[in-house]
Amino acid sequence: MPEYRSYTDDHLASLLELGDESAFTEIYNRYWNKLLAIAYNHTKDKSAAQEIVQEVFLSLWNKRTEVEIKSINNYLATAIKFTVFKSYYRYNKRQESFRAKLNSPIYHLEEELIDAKFLQDYINGIVETLPQKCKMVFKLSREMGLTIPEIADAMEISTKTAEAHLTKALKVVRLNLKNSGVISVIVLLSHIASSSLND
Repeated sequence: MPEYRSYTDDHLASLLELGDESAFTEIYNRYWNKLLAIAYNHTKDKSAAQEIVQEVFLSLWNKRTEVEIKSINNYLATAIKFTVFKSYYRYNKRQESFRAKLNSPIYHLEEELIDAKFLQDYINGIVETLPQKCKMVFKLSREMGLTIPEIADAMEISTKTAEAHLTKALKVVRLNLKNSGVISVIVLLSHIASSSLND
């Protein structure tokens, strides 16, 4: 498949959505080593890392028509980290307690809390990249619960400026979440986990 090696990620993503197996193979070859390195860095276990990467690629193929991928690189990297978080740390370190709680309502609550924590951590990472004042306005609004006038008073800026900073911060967060595919990853992998429990 020499010609596929020259294709951009965007082109490969479009072909993948159409069910092009050669495009999938190229994505697999292009990202396998990188994803394995990420998984191994978190698990320190080669076999576990390989299984996690295989799971992510299998999910990518099976759900190729259901998830809109803006960036293959970001999507796969996020999927690996999220799968490590859910599959390795929780399932491997607490296997016995996990089996005992499979049919418990508390288990399903923990699933939701894990998803929420992952999403919040991801958003926090995005916020840290914002300009200082923009970041401060976002935190005062979302973490402290202050209104725009209260933020303006606290930071000694106009309400219009405070509102502009918050609007910019929200736009950056939404754009990053959309482009990274993190929401799709959470929904997709949660669905896969739920399906495996029902089998």
